[in-house]
Amino acid sequence: MRYGFAIDQRTCIGCHACTVACKTEHKIPVGQFRTWVKYVDSGSWPSSTRAFGVMRCNHCTDAPCVAICPTKALFKREDGIVDFDSERCIGCKSCMQACPYDAIYIDEDTHTAAKCNFCAHRVDDGLEPACVVVCPTRSIWAGDLDDPESGISRLIAEHPTATRAPEQHTGPNVFYLGANPAVLDPLLAPVADSYLWAQPDRHRLAVSEDLVVDEVTGARTSLNTAHPRPWGWRVTTYLWTKGVGSGAVLVTAGALIAGLPAEGVLKVAAPAIGVGLTAVTGVLLVWDLKRPERFWYIFAKPNSKSWLFLGSVCLAGFAAVAGAWLAAALGESAGWLSPTTFNRLLGLLRWLAVPSAAAAAGYTAFLFGQAEGRDLWQSRLLLPHLLVQAIQGGSGVLLAVSAASGQGRVTGALAGIFVASSAANLATLAAEYGRKHETPQAETAARMVTRGRYSKRFWAGAVGLGALGAALATPAIRGRKLRRAAVGGLIGQAALLIYESVFVRAGQDVPLS
Repeated sequence: MRYGFAIDQRTCIGCHACTVACKTEHKIPVGQFRTWVKYVDSGSWPSSTRAFGVMRCNHCTDAPCVAICPTKALFKREDGIVDFDSERCIGCKSCMQACPYDAIYIDEDTHTAAKCNFCAHRVDDGLEPACVVVCPTRSIWAGDLDDPESGISRLIAEHPTATRAPEQHTGPNVFYLGANPAVLDPLLAPVADSYLWAQPDRHRLAVSEDLVVDEVTGARTSLNTAHPRPWGWRVTTYLWTKGVGSGAVLVTAGALIAGLPAEGVLKVAAPAIGVGLTAVTGVLLVWDLKRPERFWYIFAKPNSKSWLFLGSVCLAGFAAVAGAWLAAALGESAGWLSPTTFNRLLGLLRWLAVPSAAAAAGYTAFLFGQAEGRDLWQSRLLLPHLLVQAIQGGSGVLLAVSAASGQGRVTGALAGIFVASSAANLATLAAEYGRKHETPQAETAARMVTRGRYSKRFWAGAVGLGALGAALATPAIRGRKLRRAAVGGLIGQAALLIYESVFVRAGQDVPLS
């Protein structure tokens, strides 16, 4: 059994009865929607036309929201309905990033995720969803898609249909008959300056300036709902704190393995930075939850396929290794451990630090990979880029501390690592944004970064400051101009933060509905 919808846009009159019925049935807060009607106007008067589209959850066969949810709050029933359990939801908003259809929102009353659930309570009682019952033109069909004799199956078999975002390969189970392509693909119809009865939300209106209007159809969206970015500055900052903390330990472990002595910043400062910034990372992640008091559900009710859960395990493992390293270093400094015992412990910890730090730095690539609604984040270069950024950030902070304290040999080595990783970061940026992207959505987001609303921040901040920081640090490789090197290491942090902000924002700016 596989329940799904068929929506006949040939007969839909855009009356919003489905929207009203849905809001009434589920007591949805004002301004939020599980089902809504989108309007697209094409052409110019007197030859203009208006098309409608009923937007909602697609109850995907391969639902990415189910895979990414860290607590199994979203789940797929045996009948194919993708339902949710608000009692398990922690409000992490990862499901909103995974959904390619803008179908999930955070309920203002419960502060948990919510979406169309096919009126599962009505289906269980042998009733049709509320939207189907109230539609005056019978434009909404619901039923078992696996039953060839069902009305919906016959309708789909007898008429050509289309789905939204088929390139995402989620297996959407909402089929449209006679829908205008500009209704189904938001890139084909940027929002107009004004909606019919309201103003577009400021975010969607600002983003529309980077979208191209079709010169032939002139299609513009004239009515839609607001969909703000789910993730903001806390996630941006988390990428930096996590990267610098793990990078500092990764760089130090590599330096010790290469033969540098465990002294200066390589003894206490590196693990202290790792522990401290990992703690800040945890605070940011919990702070960003809409139900922060439930953060422990990640470990108590885990979804082992979610990289939000697996990433939490990576962070915990790294924190344990860095914490043991810091405790050993402080114990040796205080005389509680002998130098011999400390060196033995460090000999083991430096090898454990490499994989644990790399996992903490790089797991976000897999988490963002599960965010299938954000094509810019699906890049194959993201994992190596995160590792390079971690090394750049960690070595930059260590360089600033080491240069300020005048540690010549260690400072020279750190300067070399910082300059090399900064160059690698710039090369990765060139490879990422100098290529043609696989999907129109990713191409649009990349254009926003390099030529659109974020171009100044990208070129002057991420690229310009990154190159400046490396240039200031270069003389320190030979033991010269250490103060400039310290400044260069800090400027490198600013470049990384600016890029993380651009990357996180641009990935979420491409409209999905």
